[in-house]
Amino acid sequence: MANKGAIDQDQALEKELNQLKREYEGLKEDKVRTEQDLSNLEKQLSELEARAMAEYGACDPAELEKILQQRREENKNLVSRYQAHIKEIKSALESVENQGEVG
Repeated sequence: MANKGAIDQDQALEKELNQLKREYEGLKEDKVRTEQDLSNLEKQLSELEARAMAEYGACDPAELEKILQQRREENKNLVSRYQAHIKEIKSALESVENQGEVG
């Protein structure tokens, strides 16, 4: 009977070893996939940094944020000036129309 117990133990260990081997192979595949993903992401980051440098003269996120804020402020000022210009045109048109009605 002791022999039967030893055989059962051997089979259980063999089963566990096979399970561990499958797990290891799965982890190895995950590692390869993760390394490929990392490599692709690093390549994309490098391309985006080069593009940002070419377009904005900076690739640092903090510096790009500053540039964005500056551009927003510039746009705000341009819109404000454009609104004032439109208001002047409307006022001038009203003045011309009023002169036409009087004359």
